[in-house]
Amino acid sequence: MPQIAQLTADNWYLASQLFWLLVVFAGIYVVIGRGMLPKIEATVDARDRKVADDLAAAKAAHAAADALEETYRQQSDASRAAAQKAVADAKDKAAKDAEKRLAKIDAELGEKLSAAETEVAAARTSAMAEIESVAAEAASDLVAKLSGTKVAAADAKAAVKAVLHG
Repeated sequence: MPQIAQLTADNWYLASQLFWLLVVFAGIYVVIGRGMLPKIEATVDARDRKVADDLAAAKAAHAAADALEETYRQQSDASRAAAQKAVADAKDKAAKDAEKRLAKIDAELGEKLSAAETEVAAARTSAMAEIESVAAEAASDLVAKLSGTKVAAADAKAAVKAVLHG
């Protein structure tokens, strides 16, 4: 190969290529190492800081949400207890009101019952008196028709009373 033979024949040619190779690599190192790498590192560091800050904010938000949830749970429990107490109080009040109304109605019904019993007793007495008088008249009419004799009204009433009252 002629290229390899050329390298061994001329040392100045090899030295020249090695020089320019080192110059190019040094230029690439300077451009990349000193120019681009700090920007890339700054971007990576900023991203890492942003991620760390976001994680810290997420942890703080999670802690705040837990505290808020606990507060909500306590308020909910307190509201539930207050509602149950209000329901129990309403039930007790309704039961007491119902007892009062029932007692009032029971008293009214007792009064009506005693009045009705008095009326029934009066009606019974009146009916018995009327039955006695009708029975006495019927008995005197029957005796008059069957035997042809007249019975005194007082005797007929006494006979009917004796039969009815034993």
